Amino acid sequence: MAEGTRDNSDFEAAAARAEQLRGTIARHDELYYVQDSPEIEDHEYDALLRELAGIETEYPELLTPDSPNMRVRGAPRTEFRKIVHDTPMQSLDNALDRDELAAFFERAKKSIGDGGGAWVCEPKIDGLAVSLIYDDGLLMTASTRGDGLVGEDVTQNIRTIKSLPLRMKRPHSGKIEVRGEVCMAREDFAELNRSREESDLPLFANPRNAAAGSIRQLDHRVTASRNLKIFLYHVNDAPSLGIDSQHGLFRWLEDEGFPIHGHDRLCRSDDEIYQYLEEWSRVRFDDSINTDGVVIKLDSMPARERLGSTSKAPRWAIAFKYPPEEKQTRILDIEVSVGRTGALTPTAIMEPVKLSGTTVQRASLHNQDEVDRKDVRVGDTVWIHKAGEIIPEILRVDLTARTGDEIPFKIPETCPACGAVAVRFPSEAAVRCVNRSCPAQLQENLWHFVSRDCMDINGIGEKLIRQLTETGLVKSVADLYELSVEMLTGLERMADKSANKLVSAIEESKSRPFYAVLNALGIRNVGKKTARDITERFRNIDALTGASDEELSNLTGVGPVIAESIRRHFADEHNMSVVARLRGYGVNMEAGPENFSNVTPTAAFEGRKFVFTGELSAMTRGEAERLAETLGASTSGSVSKKTDVVVAGANAGSKYNKALSLGLEIWDEAMFLEKINEATK
Repeated sequence: MAEGTRDNSDFEAAAARAEQLRGTIARHDELYYVQDSPEIEDHEYDALLRELAGIETEYPELLTPDSPNMRVRGAPRTEFRKIVHDTPMQSLDNALDRDELAAFFERAKKSIGDGGGAWVCEPKIDGLAVSLIYDDGLLMTASTRGDGLVGEDVTQNIRTIKSLPLRMKRPHSGKIEVRGEVCMAREDFAELNRSREESDLPLFANPRNAAAGSIRQLDHRVTASRNLKIFLYHVNDAPSLGIDSQHGLFRWLEDEGFPIHGHDRLCRSDDEIYQYLEEWSRVRFDDSINTDGVVIKLDSMPARERLGSTSKAPRWAIAFKYPPEEKQTRILDIEVSVGRTGALTPTAIMEPVKLSGTTVQRASLHNQDEVDRKDVRVGDTVWIHKAGEIIPEILRVDLTARTGDEIPFKIPETCPACGAVAVRFPSEAAVRCVNRSCPAQLQENLWHFVSRDCMDINGIGEKLIRQLTETGLVKSVADLYELSVEMLTGLERMADKSANKLVSAIEESKSRPFYAVLNALGIRNVGKKTARDITERFRNIDALTGASDEELSNLTGVGPVIAESIRRHFADEHNMSVVARLRGYGVNMEAGPENFSNVTPTAAFEGRKFVFTGELSAMTRGEAERLAETLGASTSGSVSKKTDVVVAGANAGSKYNKALSLGLEIWDEAMFLEKINEATK
């Protein structure tokens, strides 16, 4: 329709919808790129972008500078130092079917001709894009994509990825920038979520989400524990290194010792490209790395120069995205299991169906609210998929298939394991069994207590736990420390040698670090990392149980929710009885000794407000804070005009930068230790 004859009502409706879409997309950008907590699937997000692009194409005057289609999405976090990319880290345009892919090839061939069109296909890894700077062959900095122009400094965390070389194989002078994707293998993702579920921590939605959250940890020790992977696929200014093709670039990366995914293929015709797409659509589910499509790149570097880029994406590459795999099946039953916190969790039992490479028969329904929201009933025909191509999830009910014989589901009012009344507490979605003697809870609590990140007691498996609880030998985790060889040899498959080894392992566990013991107590929302943070501040169980809500809430890594969980746990007589018994048996209830003797308040510290940032080599940050407080200082987690001194260790970030901008007094670790020595003479 010509401009002069355009229907104003249509234009106004389009303008209103475009504004709404920009706001919705911005919100999901924040959830996905910054908070690592997406609420919608990728294909739903892509649909929003495509709808907005369609409006902006029809009405070009509605294309605004803040449109998601004008920039690469994501913003750097304020907790990390910012790094400006030498050249922007662009995103890729998407093709969702063969028609869109054919249109892309047609546009490219108009510019380069049919003769320059060899292409490289490589799996599209679902991870977090990063840039690595090597200077004279050494890894110097690493940053996230951020908003495409400015990223986040994650150098220390990247260094924890064992497959990444810290030094290139061959000597190189000058700076080389390599780009790739940080990701997490399916099995590591499953193990991480299992561990988080045991600690009552929120689960990651998919491996990409887990990888992004892991690489953005302020404590690189947490990142190191996540077993991240990295695969490289791009080198900035590759021709200056004698690289003239994408196929040659992958071989160069291999020669330099960089990890590549290894499933790239040089394709010399459209038929070969489509054959690759078909093959990878089948075999990708057998790969340990989650991939959601295929990236197709023009092989020739000189030809790429002729094609160039838009402000958002290169014209020489495109991402072909596979549609999410959804299948129908039927719900045969809904079972309820009881976790270690007493939560009653409904699980759908379904007719077996092959999905994303595996046979699926079970899918968690999480809680009654989720069951009601989706209106899932026994006997229903449902559509299912795998969230992140890993976790089976019921998407929706096929209402057209209902016969009227379907049975609505309600979580029972009594615990299926012990028959006690089940209760739903205010502000909680879960219904819980509150019976302390519930065998299902006890077994889950014991399994957590003896696990590697807790008391690490070798020789106790699930079968033995069932025997110990069913025979009544163990009615509390504390009862483990009363077990004798004689008591154990009466159990199935427990000979004298095995019983002696187990009793010795239980005895050895008494010396586990205080943070491990605290983790083992099973306080809701408190996992290994939080337990470490807590015990750096509260050095023994008495200091922790006597801490005020304010003292707990102000602790780094502990907010109001965790503080309330700790308070509730230790306000419970049963829990305190367990603590008392464990201490009586000799289980370690205090952190290691610190040499804070012979210190008195001094002018360098007394009455002054300190902030610590970065990594200290002589002690942990928590130990440094306590030492400063012993000398008369107060400490804070944030820098402000009221801060007197900022102690900056290695890899200090935004707090250091803010201290500089405010003109505050800044000490390095050497000066801090010198002041400590002066105070302790």
